[in-house]
Amino acid sequence: MKQTNLIICILTVLVILNSAQNFAQNPEVPENQIFKTISGAIKVLPFSPSEVVLNPSWIKQREALNTNYLHQLDPERLLHNFRVNAGLPSSAKPLEGWESPECGLRGHFVGHYLSACATLIAKDGDALLSKNISYMIDELAVCQQKMGGKYLSAFPESEFETLEKKYGGVWAPYYTFHKIMQGLLDVYTLTGNKNAYRILLNMTDYVEGRMSKLPEAEIEKILYSAEANPTNEAGGMNEVLHNLFAVSKDTKHLKLATVFDRKWFSQPLADGKNILSGLHSNTHIVLVHGYARRFENTHETDYRKATENFWDMLVHHHAYVNGSSSGPRPISTTPTSRIAEHWGHADHLSATLSGEIAESCVTHNTQKLTANLFCWTADPEYADAYLNTFYNAVLPIQNKENGAVVYHLPLGSPRTKNYLKENDYKCCNGSGIEAFAHLNSNIYFHNQNNLWVNLFIPSEVNWKEKGIKLEQTTDFPEEPKTQIKISAEKPTPFALKLLIPSWANAQTLVLVNGQPMKTKIKPASFVTIDRIWKEGDTVELQFDYQFHLKSMPDNENVIVLFYGPVLLAFETDKELILKGNSEEILHSISKQPNEFSFNLKNNGTDYKLVPFYQITKTSYGVYATIRNEY
Repeated sequence: MKQTNLIICILTVLVILNSAQNFAQNPEVPENQIFKTISGAIKVLPFSPSEVVLNPSWIKQREALNTNYLHQLDPERLLHNFRVNAGLPSSAKPLEGWESPECGLRGHFVGHYLSACATLIAKDGDALLSKNISYMIDELAVCQQKMGGKYLSAFPESEFETLEKKYGGVWAPYYTFHKIMQGLLDVYTLTGNKNAYRILLNMTDYVEGRMSKLPEAEIEKILYSAEANPTNEAGGMNEVLHNLFAVSKDTKHLKLATVFDRKWFSQPLADGKNILSGLHSNTHIVLVHGYARRFENTHETDYRKATENFWDMLVHHHAYVNGSSSGPRPISTTPTSRIAEHWGHADHLSATLSGEIAESCVTHNTQKLTANLFCWTADPEYADAYLNTFYNAVLPIQNKENGAVVYHLPLGSPRTKNYLKENDYKCCNGSGIEAFAHLNSNIYFHNQNNLWVNLFIPSEVNWKEKGIKLEQTTDFPEEPKTQIKISAEKPTPFALKLLIPSWANAQTLVLVNGQPMKTKIKPASFVTIDRIWKEGDTVELQFDYQFHLKSMPDNENVIVLFYGPVLLAFETDKELILKGNSEEILHSISKQPNEFSFNLKNNGTDYKLVPFYQITKTSYGVYATIRNEY
């Protein structure tokens, strides 16, 4: 076996969800060799972007809105600040918002753009994006050479000099550097563009050159980010460098990556100490992605513990009911920290429902981490959490009419979704184009002998090693069932594992070739069908949706309503105050005939409720407060 093929197999795992399945598996490498290589870190693999196709559906339409937006972006404008910074001529109109020539983060969106486009190119060979990316990589190489051959950015090197002298005072140069470096790595691993790899290696040498001149005490000051809205936010520098090491196998890349793995944050997490309160959410969740990559590279168990403990702290003690998180900081020292972007005290969420909670970047990065942990464990808890967040936090950030996304996804009442303008180029514009380029990710997973179905989306997966194709037909979640049809080159034994979500009940049915399967349904588990599969075999999963509610951990009277998997939103322009107990409220909800909307009569008011992902311009409320004073 060629060494390069082995590296490709390892990379398939090590960059899982860095851009959500960054690298297509090499079909020349036997599957058992893949799992031999990664045993001890990974139990299951996601299928590569090219192996999973979304069939026509409303999910596919959401992807198309995002792709259309990427098609409209002008490479000349995206390159403008890089050229100006390199002293090269540019006649393009400068971008606006966070990509304007005056903004410290200029260049960050270009990194997101490279990653999103590379994913779409790998999925379906998008010709326009392929042309644009090839052109942009060549031009970025020219800019880098003009600036001395190593440095590449849309802002001057003096930003790093200021950071090293003041430990702040600039707006996150390493954060922006990370976005560009990750975009270049994605372009290389997903499209094979070697020029992108050369640019990345040069940028890495630049970072190593700066860091090697600094004593450890100075590095600690530069990378210590516990204050509100830290301007020294380093992004996922550790993550991209660990990802790079998985490709290059150059130990200097691993050594440099560990410089950004700060013990002040990782060690308490490894020890099980919840230190999230007061921290800026998106600054620190991406550090945990780096810890995960480090564990996959080195098998240092402290970094696995840090990753798993962090997820548990986040999802069970700091997240809202849909898996999103971030909001007011307990001790507010900046205008933003009074209402947004930070984690509060564990299990104290009911008083945090400002209009700017649940930053979309944080939700996107939570999903990446959740999928990563599923690959390590095949634990249904992670699959269940992913499904919930996918439908109730990821899809709701996008305007179903034009593809615009929100920075924050408020859950109180009355609230509205404030969609970012196309020319804002804020961080959530960037994570949004990546998230919606990856809607075919994490539907299916596999190991040597099993195939997992974690999401119920109209799609097809090609399991090349087995000569098996699965086609899933459904209108989930508005239809409480899905059907899977098997295409097999020959009779093939394997176990099909179907997610039974936490909201499912004993009335859930599994049918194989039309015949009910005798199996006990356990919520938050997988039902396994282990047999020899033949051409035309079918499996159908039928759910029994029920209304149910969930309350805040610190106030049982602050509630949300679900119908099966779907988080419901009230269409209202008033604060939501309900009367009665939980059973009375649930018995007062009814589904409207012939449409997926609902009615709740309470305290003389007739409320209309719809799935949260359907809300666009309407004023709404998600969390309601029960008050029964007399």
